[in-house]
Amino acid sequence: MAKNIIIIGTTDTKWEQLGFLRRKIEGMGNLPILMDISMGRLPSVNADIGPAEIAARVGKDIALLRESRNRAEVTDAMTAGAVETALGLLSEGKLDGIVALGGATIALVGARVMARLPFGVPKLIATPAAMPAYINRWFEATDLAVMQIILEVSGMSDLMKNALAQVAGAICGMAEQSMDCRFLKLPYPSVAITELGFSDQCAKNVEKLLTEKGYHVFPFHAQGVSDRAMDRLIEQGFFDGVVEIVPAGLVEEQFKGNRAAGLKRLDAALERGIPQVWAPCCLNLTGAGPTRHNRPKYVAAGRVLEIDQMRAMTRFPVDELLVGARMYAEKMNKAKGPLKMVIPLRGWSSIDQEGGILYDPAEDRLFVEELKRHLRADIPLEEIDCNLEDTPMAERMVDILDEFMKSGR
Repeated sequence: MAKNIIIIGTTDTKWEQLGFLRRKIEGMGNLPILMDISMGRLPSVNADIGPAEIAARVGKDIALLRESRNRAEVTDAMTAGAVETALGLLSEGKLDGIVALGGATIALVGARVMARLPFGVPKLIATPAAMPAYINRWFEATDLAVMQIILEVSGMSDLMKNALAQVAGAICGMAEQSMDCRFLKLPYPSVAITELGFSDQCAKNVEKLLTEKGYHVFPFHAQGVSDRAMDRLIEQGFFDGVVEIVPAGLVEEQFKGNRAAGLKRLDAALERGIPQVWAPCCLNLTGAGPTRHNRPKYVAAGRVLEIDQMRAMTRFPVDELLVGARMYAEKMNKAKGPLKMVIPLRGWSSIDQEGGILYDPAEDRLFVEELKRHLRADIPLEEIDCNLEDTPMAERMVDILDEFMKSGR
């Protein structure tokens, strides 16, 4: 069956290349739909969806946009229009894959459009502007691919034709081999868990125990991207429960840590009301390695555990620890379903166990008491006399989630 492939580009500057790409996609038996976001004065030609239609999607007049000297405002307007256009095509069943071809601006617009599409829709950015500083912004927590075109998207040399043919082959192959995202589903009951290296044993124990009870377990690495991707999947209706071993991306965002996951971290599951059990892994610890923003502040106290040449960990200062406690209380208070946090009394990770330089139960107690002060009365905390990595911690978390799931089934 032919697949509908959306092409995002600017025909006023890239018509030859976009036309070649469209013909290649068509030649592979698929249906290209060229979405033209051109803002130049030259009229766009032969696009399936032109700039005027895209601008009108968000109530903008294309003539006025073209007169504007505020490039950022114009780009934002056309991006919003492109998002609405793509979502409209998706709702009509006319979007099976999407590709953006052009420079840095087109890559950014394409990434923003792709971020609004469901998991599983094939997404490809083809650009010569694939610099590391840009790519991080494009990817966010979206399941997209970036194809670096080595030469500028200009002219129609054999090198350019070869690159564009590969772009066509990539997006067509992705679309042809993909399942319809509307029918992607997980077996019931499916549970998402977050983990990282400092909670490795806890995560393994949780996964094993849940599997033995008949749950299907999907781990996500809480490094700031995978955990955000998990939230997006939850928002789209995936998963029936969550074990948040490492919800630390929120406080990392607040204090610009390396695992920052955005201020909306955790919202999806709270809003959906699915059963959750949380642990406090790394809510008391943050990075202090050479890549850390404002590193001197975090090494000043002297309690730094060197992990390797790039990584080191230290404790959050007490003032930031208390801010974090209030942030997590505010999040937990939004819960529309069953939620419980289990707090181990002998350290919240493998690197703040008794005897280690990061072990400080008195400071951990300050976090817990501040959390309690701001938490809804009906949201329970449970303390357990062990380290996060000890078997009883995983056993208790799994038992609580299982009780939640069975009571709501």
